[in-house]
Amino acid sequence: MDINNIKPLIDPSRPKVYIETYGCQMNVNDSEVILSILQKEGYVLTEDMDQANIILANTCSIRENAEQRIWGRIDQFRLQKKKRQDVIIGIVGCMAERLKDKLLDGHQVDIVAGPDSYRSLPQLIRDVTPDSPQINVLLSHEETYADISPVRMDKNGISAFISIMRGCNNVCSYCVVPYTRGAERSRDPKTILREAQELYSNGYKEITLLGQNVDSYLWKAEEGEEASVNFAQLLEMVAKISPELRVRFSTSHPKDISDEVIYTMAAYPNICKHIHLPVQSGSSSMLEKMRRKYDREWYLERVAKIRSVIPDCGITTDVIAGFCGETLEDHADTLSLMEEVVFDSAFMFAYSERPGTLASRKYPDDIPYEEKTRRLNEIIALQGRMSLKSNERDLGKEFEVLVEGPSKKNPDELCGRASNNKMCVFPSHGEKPGDYTHVKVESVTSATLICSNLG
Repeated sequence: MDINNIKPLIDPSRPKVYIETYGCQMNVNDSEVILSILQKEGYVLTEDMDQANIILANTCSIRENAEQRIWGRIDQFRLQKKKRQDVIIGIVGCMAERLKDKLLDGHQVDIVAGPDSYRSLPQLIRDVTPDSPQINVLLSHEETYADISPVRMDKNGISAFISIMRGCNNVCSYCVVPYTRGAERSRDPKTILREAQELYSNGYKEITLLGQNVDSYLWKAEEGEEASVNFAQLLEMVAKISPELRVRFSTSHPKDISDEVIYTMAAYPNICKHIHLPVQSGSSSMLEKMRRKYDREWYLERVAKIRSVIPDCGITTDVIAGFCGETLEDHADTLSLMEEVVFDSAFMFAYSERPGTLASRKYPDDIPYEEKTRRLNEIIALQGRMSLKSNERDLGKEFEVLVEGPSKKNPDELCGRASNNKMCVFPSHGEKPGDYTHVKVESVTSATLICSNLG
């Protein structure tokens, strides 16, 4: 996924950087931080790889196929090197942190930089020579890039991401994130509020607060500060910037999402009524082996609490098929939980063993590929039915929608998301991206609410 979208002014005297971003929203935000750092050193962004002096891939290691895509892109980048010897190729982010100097074997790339070393990129670039590739993969207990205002790379100027914390302390047995992004640390709330205010002042209508586990956000009071700030309090502080500024967040951890967060969401209309709450499995024994620190009953209680306080709250999830030792009964537990919750949508994957994780050291990856695929296909088919069922519950309802732009299928129609994060398609009445409008749900598919435009 190439997310370059700022067209720089043509200035032949300034070096150009081309950035491709893979993976999650955190990586998108990291690319914006990287661009800010490099722009201060005189670089401009280009969407044309053929014009770039620096080619960077901001990478993901969460699954094996994500890394395989990057290896394929490295081959393409090296073709640029054959045409222009002075081009510098860099791999940054999680794959850089996981593979480290393996990426330098055979001089595959010139720079390897982990998620906590972006400030060093200008120096790494300056130090590169044909015989001396550069690497910095040191992880930090303090780095949050709090003082850097990211250069926004979105096209519409409507929605933006704000990273409120970095790293993760959960160490789920299947997950590589704690090893590629380091220990959890929260960002000073004053810098988060400053960034959110800047975005609103610049015309943005929606922000998403990002963290590997936003519910564990905690800024501990320093000398001279009145009190510590938890995630519910931060959410309220951001919501108070303006009732016209929509606030979203991702990702929540079922073991940590608190009643305080749920009640705060209910109290502010501009806090979007959507929670991404990854369950991973419906089997308590699998959840224990995954080190998720909750069981099936806890998860269902949290869902019940959310829906008792916010009846129309959208709930989405992640599901892993075929984790180590998963029995057919465990798989059936996942299917039954999905039917009980009726998720709006889900990210669904077959288990992919990641080197260095607890699972790779302790549990054999013993579910055959064909069986993982069969179980995954069952999960996908069921979620398709659940998504349709969820959307059918919205028939006849009215929603306020933030217009994002033309519908992909019909340029005469517009699309935008309701507070519950569902995509709505509706006739245009002359609205522009960033406008709010009210719609009524007339029909649905499993992916979309098809609406009339009430204006």
